[in-house]
Amino acid sequence: MSAPLARTAIRAPDGPRRAPTPRLSPVDAPLAVDLNLPEDRVGPKPRRRSTRVWVGGVAIGDGAPVAVQSMCTTLTHDVDATIRQIERLQEAGCEIARVAVPDKRAGEALPELVRRSILPLVADIHFDYRLALMALDAKVHKLRLNPGNLHNKDGVREVVKRAKLQGTPIRIGVNHGSIGDRPPGELRDEPQRMVDLALSEVRILEDLDFTDIVISVKAFDVPTMVAAYRRLAKAVPYPLHLGVTEAGTLLAGSIRSTAGMSVLLYEGIGDTLRVSLSEDPVAEVRAGFDILKALNLREQGLTLVACPSCGRADIDLIPLAKVADERLRALPVPMKVAVMGCEVNGPGEAKDADVGIAGGVGKGAIFRKGKVVGTYPESELMDALLLEIDKILVEHGKEPYSEKAPKLTTEGQLTPGRSVPAGQRG
Repeated sequence: MSAPLARTAIRAPDGPRRAPTPRLSPVDAPLAVDLNLPEDRVGPKPRRRSTRVWVGGVAIGDGAPVAVQSMCTTLTHDVDATIRQIERLQEAGCEIARVAVPDKRAGEALPELVRRSILPLVADIHFDYRLALMALDAKVHKLRLNPGNLHNKDGVREVVKRAKLQGTPIRIGVNHGSIGDRPPGELRDEPQRMVDLALSEVRILEDLDFTDIVISVKAFDVPTMVAAYRRLAKAVPYPLHLGVTEAGTLLAGSIRSTAGMSVLLYEGIGDTLRVSLSEDPVAEVRAGFDILKALNLREQGLTLVACPSCGRADIDLIPLAKVADERLRALPVPMKVAVMGCEVNGPGEAKDADVGIAGGVGKGAIFRKGKVVGTYPESELMDALLLEIDKILVEHGKEPYSEKAPKLTTEGQLTPGRSVPAGQRG
């Protein structure tokens, strides 16, 4: 309930008491906000200024779109399997692929991988500088290493000299779990320990006149990770690679990664990212793009709007939304598609969607920009949606999509609609 209007009796100079004049209390007064102030504008803050690094043909930093990366889970020396996975990553939207190079056999596979990879390739190397030299011989597009754990300093100098000559950038990757135990009497907090280690490794490269650098300071603990990146962003001009390390399985890891990276991205911090999941790396790519799309930082393919369903729903909404997500994931252009369960959450609430479904009793309406264009039985809704998407694409000079859409990985996901309208259920 609103606060009552405050009334103030006003006396004329030499006359009788006038009727009280109502005034708006502070609660009822309209909120005066200058929406031109940077902190009040809708959307992420302006991107942090940084230098630019090129990974193959993909730009990182200096205002380039935030690039989505992933890492292959195959054995690197299995070239065919690794290339198949890279192709799947590329189809999902991945822009940079990383492979582990733990041994000589993996290093020997790199020339063929670089030759056949559709994506720029990053070699992930620890401890042995000779593996970094093998990667440079193979013309990889970036090295990921920690100069601090390459203990042969002459070897480090040779790697950096070669990388500079070839124009190959280096990512300094600091993970919280690898910085060592906290010594007795240590006054620095964990984020600062990570930042200081990263800066010491930056100095190793800068002292060798190398500045083609990307940096990451990943941690499992989200507040630690956020604080480390905030501090690092103020300390260096280099682009930053965001990540929550060892984030976990699909649901928990995606939530943890989103919690950490969204804070930083909204503050303008971050130039490329990887969502680290104990999952098929294709899921990492999808999660990464979903984070960027939710913040309006990238437009790529499908944006699915789906209501959470409730007792009002007159169609089996949840499996229908899952099927729509699976079949429309490969859309070649940005498109917002809605799957809504009833007339309450139908075309009205999703009127800004390019196309969508609004459920009825065992049937549903297809709508475009809030206007119904057809009604179909529930069993035909998905096909009708695909055909409407084809019409939109053709109208914009694009090829139809329905024949290229991924098939369902699980048959029979859609179940019969609810036979009794919500308002008549006993």
